[in-house]
Amino acid sequence: MKTNITEQNGCLTATFEGRLDTAAAQQTEKDLSPLYDCSGCDIVLDCTQLEYISSSGLRIFLGILKNAKSKGHHVYIQNINDDLRNVFAITGFANLFEFK
Repeated sequence: MKTNITEQNGCLTATFEGRLDTAAAQQTEKDLSPLYDCSGCDIVLDCTQLEYISSSGLRIFLGILKNAKSKGHHVYIQNINDDLRNVFAITGFANLFEFK
């Protein structure tokens, strides 16, 4: 699992590549720590190359969302594939996030 964080147009964008499963969750959460520290910007989670997300990955996304909302910011998910969209729909996470 690879993650990368960039700043674009006043937003922090995290890109994911690979499978966000239980085995990758701990390191991924560490890699995403700058998203918890950001202030004054929205967050985009770019899932173009994300192949799979487990409940551990969903927990990470939810933590990012809760932290951002507590600061008055938005979290957007973009470029999600149909399989991942189904996971978000089945778990009810589709109602929590904003999609681009």
